[in-house]
Amino acid sequence: MASWSEFAADEPRLADEIRLLLQQYGPGFGYLATVRADGGPRVHPISPVITDEGLYCFVIDSPKRRDLERDGRYALHSFPPEESDDEAYVAGRACPVTDPATVTRVAALGRAAPQVDWRLFEFNVDVAMLTRRDQAAYLGAGRPQVRVWLDPRATGSARQAATVVPEARLGRHGFDSRRPAA
Repeated sequence: MASWSEFAADEPRLADEIRLLLQQYGPGFGYLATVRADGGPRVHPISPVITDEGLYCFVIDSPKRRDLERDGRYALHSFPPEESDDEAYVAGRACPVTDPATVTRVAALGRAAPQVDWRLFEFNVDVAMLTRRDQAAYLGAGRPQVRVWLDPRATGSARQAATVVPEARLGRHGFDSRRPAA
């Protein structure tokens, strides 16, 4: 998995455009998908913090934090802009941040309240996608422009090794797509 900074160094324009969509309303805003204990998906609104070093999120004691602590796989999707259906998507693994200097620095940037029971997670990037729809495409006259970045260091076998679900049951981004929702 690549860090946000590694992804941004490899594809700076794509990273900037994804960052703009995630921060279009000021602080970061998006939807986080995690994997429940039974393998089903769970979706939560979050406020990601993007710095030159990484993509982070403070997560309070909640089902989503337990999901990330147990199984770090995630997908993050931007909130749609008011004027279009443009979208940004990032997926990979989240890891708890234990370095006190990083936690302090990101807490100041994200205005994280010190009295709250939160933990900082860094979201590493396996896949990044940006979809732009111009007005003609929005009206059905054209196709959306889709740009996808895949971590060049991650191989199919490395992605499979990171999961315990048989390959035949995995969806496109590693989620078990055949299990019924609970």
